[in-house]
Amino acid sequence: MATKPMTRSEQLQQTIVYPLDWLEERSGLVGAVKYFLFRKVPGDVNWFQTLGSATLTAFLVQAMTGVILAMYYTPDPNSAYESIKHITNDVTLGWLVRGMHRWGASLFIILMFFHMARVFLFGAYKYPRELNWIIGVLLLALGMLEGFTGYLLPWDQTAYWATVVGINLNGTGPIVGPFLSSILRGGAEIGPDTLARFYSIHMLILPGAIFALIGLHLYLVIRLGVTSPPWSKTAAGAPWIEEEEPETQARKGLLNPERRNGGEQ
Repeated sequence: MATKPMTRSEQLQQTIVYPLDWLEERSGLVGAVKYFLFRKVPGDVNWFQTLGSATLTAFLVQAMTGVILAMYYTPDPNSAYESIKHITNDVTLGWLVRGMHRWGASLFIILMFFHMARVFLFGAYKYPRELNWIIGVLLLALGMLEGFTGYLLPWDQTAYWATVVGINLNGTGPIVGPFLSSILRGGAEIGPDTLARFYSIHMLILPGAIFALIGLHLYLVIRLGVTSPPWSKTAAGAPWIEEEEPETQARKGLLNPERRNGGEQ
């Protein structure tokens, strides 16, 4: 039986889809992306649920602008401040990229606090999502440490003395405090070794750790599902999550409000 010849639009569609089919057949990435993007979520979610995505977007902006700034920055005490001036005054749109990175750092921390506040108020830190809460706390600590290590890089008076205060505060900690301050300084006083260490920590160690924890964080969100708002009547996410939640006689608070004194909610 003769097959009907394909139209031009069908041929074009097949040509476009072919690379995706080829990739899916050999890696399964297309299916994984579909599973990530098309998931069951509560029907009554609101803008509070977007704080996590906003925080991730802020971090990606920080990463991209940081890479651009690293192309022109010189981590040397004799050239660091001049390289910052060069970025701001001479590089095309350098003032914009530096401004986005500088103010974006504060925005990133603020959004993390808002996101964690939403998680706490919605009760999303409870079983079985305790591990994701711990990962979020670690991400907050690493994000603040990113801000601290990046503050020294302009190598001006404000950056220098703020770092002196920060390192001295670390040195007052019990047992490991003096050891940590010595590692951060790279010597008896703040100098070239300090700037080099802060630059490597800020550009390599902390971003790598943050990327790894974000990946694990997103994996757990996908596996466990999005938490239903306190007022939601239907569960969300993987069905087995809600089914296996242990029974307890205690009140469930924000996750499952009860009638009080026999009255209406």
